[in-house]
Amino acid sequence: MALFRKRTAGKPGEWYYCLKHQKVEEGPECPAKDRFGPYPGRDEAAHAMELARERDLQWENDPRWHDASARDRGED
Repeated sequence: MALFRKRTAGKPGEWYYCLKHQKVEEGPECPAKDRFGPYPGRDEAAHAMELARERDLQWENDPRWHDASARDRGED
């Protein structure tokens, strides 16, 4: 008997964006390493890549995430 069972079916209403297949799926059809989510709806999952790009830009421009001393040394 296995200690851990692989969850093959997702819960109804859980939506994911599969990075490998570049598609929205209800319930986790692909491994966790290949997906974003869960999202509350299909529409949100469909815009997962846009949301990720927006968040990346916010983090890149957030001064709290940059080391001022590294920038002063020319390492940035």
